[in-house]
Amino acid sequence: MSKTKLPVPLPVQQYARCVNAQNRPVDYIGDWPACGQVYPVQLRRNAHSSEWQVQVLGFYAERPYGTFARHRFEFVAQVWLN
Repeated sequence: MSKTKLPVPLPVQQYARCVNAQNRPVDYIGDWPACGQVYPVQLRRNAHSSEWQVQVLGFYAERPYGTFARHRFEFVAQVWLN
């Protein structure tokens, strides 16, 4: 058995398809995903609620935070980086 430790976070790039782009908040300032499009994403914990949220890489968001609820996305691929 190898004693090699994997880095944290794992060197993967995840991709997700937007399945729900409705109900954009009125006070949201920034890029908003389009339904059916696939985006490179990261999962991040919300600092206040500790719930997992999706951050779309490359999106600009001024407020509230630039992360989206998980129910808006369907994960479609995970690519290992090396």
